[in-house]
Amino acid sequence: MARPSVKKLKRLAGWTVSLLLTVLAVVITMTIGWRPLLGARSRPLTERQFERTPERLKRGNYLVNGVVGCFDCHSELPKVPPHPGQMPKFAKLGAGRIAVNEKGFLLAIPNITPDIETGAGAWTDDQFARAIREGIGHDGRTLFPMMPYQGYRYLSDEDLASVVVYIRSLEPIHNELPHRKLPFVLQRLINSAPEPIETPVKDVSGQSVRGEYLTRVGGCVNCHTPHDKMGRPLPEMEFAGGSQFKGMAVSANITPDPSGISYYDENLFIKTMRTGHVGARPLKLPMPWWIYGNMTERDLKAIFAYLRTVKPVQHRVDNDEAATECRLCNGKHGLGSDNHKFLANR
Repeated sequence: MARPSVKKLKRLAGWTVSLLLTVLAVVITMTIGWRPLLGARSRPLTERQFERTPERLKRGNYLVNGVVGCFDCHSELPKVPPHPGQMPKFAKLGAGRIAVNEKGFLLAIPNITPDIETGAGAWTDDQFARAIREGIGHDGRTLFPMMPYQGYRYLSDEDLASVVVYIRSLEPIHNELPHRKLPFVLQRLINSAPEPIETPVKDVSGQSVRGEYLTRVGGCVNCHTPHDKMGRPLPEMEFAGGSQFKGMAVSANITPDPSGISYYDENLFIKTMRTGHVGARPLKLPMPWWIYGNMTERDLKAIFAYLRTVKPVQHRVDNDEAATECRLCNGKHGLGSDNHKFLANR
C-alpha cells in the first residue's frame, strides 16, 4: 500500500491546524470573548475638571454616605455590625484595606483619600471618573469587579462630579497597601468587564425611574442577582437573590413574588432600611443597611416603588435554614432544594 506523499501530509496537517484554530476561535467568541486576550476597552483620558461647589460637596456627601457606599469597602470595617439605628464607626475613613489575602490571591481596596504618596491625591478628576464608572484604574489597569463599576456606570454626570468633589474633601490618610496578586486566568478574564462611557449621562426624574436609578448605582441589582462562574448575571433571575458572599449570608430575593418581599409595604421597607431589622429578625452581613438608612424618605420610597414593578421570580432563600444545593441559581443556600419544583415554571 502506497504511503501518502509528504505534500499530502503537509496539506492534511494544514487543514487540521486551520480547523483547530477555527474551532478555538468560535469557542473563544462564544464563551469568554476576545477581551481577556486583547485587554480591556479603555478610552483616552481628558483634561476635564469638576468645579468644587458647595452644592456638589453636599450632594456628594449624601451619595457617598447614603447611596453608593464607598466607605463600606474603602475603610476598615467594624468587627461587628452596629446596633439598630446606629452608624458603624469606620476606621481610616476612605484609606482602603486588604479585602482578600489567601493562596496567592491578594486584593487590596485602594486608599482614595487625597494623600499624595499612598492615596489618590495625584489623580486627575478624569482618572477618578474613569475608575468609578468604567473600571479602568488611574494607572490604566482593569479594576477587579468587586468595585461595582458596572452599577456606577449609570451615575449621571452631575452625580459623578459630586462624588469626586466630596471624596477630594476627605482628610488625607497615609496608608500604604500591597499590590494585588491575581491568578493569571482571573487577571485576564476581568478584562471583559470595563466599558468606556463617551456620551453624556443625564439626571433622571420620576419616582419609579429614579428608583431604578438608585437600585443600580446603589448596588441592589448587583448583590441581589445571582451570577454564573464568569460573573455574568443569570438570565431571568434579576433581584431574585442567591448571590454568595464568603463567610456571610446569601442575598435575599427582593422581587414582589411570595418567595420574595411581597409582604412588604412602604413603611416596612423604610423601617427595615433605617433599623436593619424586619420585625424581630435582623438583616445579616453583607447587607449595609447602615448606609442605605441614610437615604431620604423620598429616595427610599422611589426604590420601593420600583421594586414593586420588577418581574416576580420564584426563588426561596432563607439564611436561617441549612444550606442545600439550588438548581435555580446554581448556588447553595437555605431552602435551596425547595426551588427544584420551580424549574418547570421557567
